[in-house]
This record gives sequence, C-alpha cells and structure tokens, in this order.
Amino acid sequence: MKQKLLLLTILFFAAILSTNAQISLKRVLNNSKERAENKIENRLENKIDNTVDNALDDVEGKNRKDKKKKDKDSEEESNEMIGSDNGGQENQEDNNNQNTTTENNQKQANASPTVVWNKFDFVPGDKIIFEDSPLASEENGEFPSRWDLIQGQVEIGNINGENVLMFLDGGEIIPYMENSSEDYLPEVFTIEFDYYTPKDGNRLSFYLKDKKNQSRNGENVQEFEVTPVRIDAPKLGSVEHPNRDYKYCENGCWVHVSIAYTNGKLKVYLDDTRLVNIPHYEYKPTGFTLYPYFASAKDNKTFYVKNVRIAEGGVKYYDRAMQDGKIVVNGIRFDIGKATLKPESMGPINEIYSLMNKNPEINFSVEGHTDSDGDDATNQKLSEERAKTVMNKLIEMGIDKSRLKSQGFGESKPLNENTSAEGKAQNRRVEFVKF
Repeated sequence: MKQKLLLLTILFFAAILSTNAQISLKRVLNNSKERAENKIENRLENKIDNTVDNALDDVEGKNRKDKKKKDKDSEEESNEMIGSDNGGQENQEDNNNQNTTTENNQKQANASPTVVWNKFDFVPGDKIIFEDSPLASEENGEFPSRWDLIQGQVEIGNINGENVLMFLDGGEIIPYMENSSEDYLPEVFTIEFDYYTPKDGNRLSFYLKDKKNQSRNGENVQEFEVTPVRIDAPKLGSVEHPNRDYKYCENGCWVHVSIAYTNGKLKVYLDDTRLVNIPHYEYKPTGFTLYPYFASAKDNKTFYVKNVRIAEGGVKYYDRAMQDGKIVVNGIRFDIGKATLKPESMGPINEIYSLMNKNPEINFSVEGHTDSDGDDATNQKLSEERAKTVMNKLIEMGIDKSRLKSQGFGESKPLNENTSAEGKAQNRRVEFVKF
C-alpha cells in the first residue's frame, strides 16, 4: 500500500514537472520570438533612420555647396561691380573683351566681309576672255551693254561711286560675245565675280553654259546655287562654309566667288575658302550664265553684281619666270584709284611668295602698270605706289628685302589696246621681272 502511494506521488510530481517544463519551453519560445521580432524591428528602424539621415545629409550638403557657390558668385559679381580687387577687374575686362569680340564679329558678318586670304590658293587666268565691272561710262538705269538678257530686269546702278549690275526682277543674263553660240570656255579657265545678297535675300545661281545660245545638254544640268554660307553643285549636293552659320550676312553683304577649271578638275571658292573640289567634273563647261532668281526690287531685295572676269589659264609661274624672265599677273587688284590691295589679290601673291621661298636664287623687280584712263602723271604715281605695296607685302610675308625692288611705268607699256574692257584689264597688271 505504501509502495503504491509512493508511486502515485512520484507520478503526480512528474506530471507537474512535465507541465511546468512545457509551460517554460513555450514561454522561452515566445520570449525568443518576441526578442527576434524586436531585434528585426530595431534593425529595420536603424536602417530606415540611417537612410533618412544620409538623404538629409545629401540635401544639407548640396544646400551648403549651393550656398557657398552663391556666396562666391555674389562676391565675384560684387567685385566686378565695384572693382574691389584685381580679380574682379580682370573678370570685368575679360567680359568686356568677349563682348567686344562678339560685337566685332557681328559687324563683320553684317557688312562687307573683312577676310584673311593667306590660304587662298586661287590664281586667275592670265588671258582675259571677258571683263565687266561695269565700265564707268555705262549710263545709269540702262541695260548693261556687255550683257545679253534671257529674262527678268537688269539695269546699271551706282553704289558708292562704283557702277554695278542691278538685278531688279529676277534677271538672267549672259556675256554678250560674238561667238556665244560656240564653246568659248577653254580647257583651263577661271571665272570671278562679286555679288551682293540683300537682307533676307536668297540664293544666286550661275551656270557653266550659255543658257540662251547653248541649249544642248539639258536646261539646268550645270547649275550652281550660291549663298554666302553654302554652294550647291551638280550631283555634289550642298557644301556648307565651315566658319559661317545662318546668321552670317543676315543684314546683307558682298561675297567674292571664284571658279577654277583645269582639264576636268573644278574648284569653287566663297571668299577665301574652297568649298567645291571635284577631281573629275562630268560635264563640259561651255559658257556662263548669271541668274539671281529671287531678286525683287519691289520687295527691297535687289541683288548687285560687279567685277565679272572670265580668263584663260596660263603657264605655271616658275615656267614663266624661267622661259620669259618675268611673270605677268592680272589677278593682283586694288581699290579704284588707290594702292590698297583687294583681298582676292592674295592668291597670286601667295604663289609668288611660294615660288621665291622655294627658289632662293630668284629675285624680282615688282613693276606696276595701268590702263590709259586718267592723266599720265596720276597713272605713273599710282603704278609706283601699287608696285611698292606688293613688294612690301612680300617682305612682310618673309621674303628678304634684298631680293626685291619696285618701280612703276604708268600707262607707257600697254600689252593691248585701251579700246575695250578686256584690253584695259590686260594692261592693268603687275609684272615680276627677274634681276
């Protein structure tokens, strides 16, 4: 009996212990779960806090940088305004210089362009086929006598004392020549002209054919469209000037166009820059046509053209110097009645410089000649001054002055009669005579 009671007591306490153990284990598990949840929650909160803190630090740091930059800008602006230190003065001077440069560039673009022609390699032909400036004797308001009209309206006008061709309503013209129905452009030739495009003006077209008398080979197959900023050539497309944008010449300006053709090779220049360089031009140039289609006097868009010259190319300068002992150059030009070089003169002058630079044994006497317009004394003085100007330019470029001298002969040594524009143009020349 006692043993049975003892066994029941033991079992009773064992059950109690088992129940307490389960309760303790459950409590332990609950506590662990709670601690784990708390730990996760705390870590998440810390993570969120750190993220928020970093974001706030970035914003505050940016604000501090912006404030520091703003304070610095304000200080520099204050320095520029009151000139309180050298830095502010230098900044103000830099701004002034930049503004001045911008203004000067704008003025040049909106006026007759001042061009540096040092790299201009165009050299005009030496035998003149056609020349028209037009002549000073042309009557204002009349159709230009050296041209023939295809369509439109063209008259002689005068700008700053110089006669020009005025294209008033379109105006398509060709040189008036005896053999205009024939191919009058040789295998080596050059063409030059100056044209003025007005404010809001459009393009000018020229054709390497006489559209009135040479109708074969298609109507527009040799059309070149020219603006102050680009050239569109047949099958080549549009070629942009590398240093000009659409604002260039927005208020009107003069542009010099040069064309050089040598046995199938064609080059076209805008002022001092070659834009078109076709090694094998697939058409045969036969004549010349000018056509500013958008010219309109009633819309205040009159186009002007002057200094048109077509010339046959000649022998290279070195060969001329060796064969003839001199080089006759018609492409060196001056302002009317002055010894001031025109920009397009730098093509031939660069060639003479290159020749003398490569051949140090060659020395030249630079000799000026004029046509017969004006009195003898004036022409003599003018020829001397022009020859001296060319000589000084070569010296300035680097030729030793001991290799050069200059003199003028006025109108005393003409190469041709002074009875035509071409003859006079042939007589207005600079010769480089070996000594």
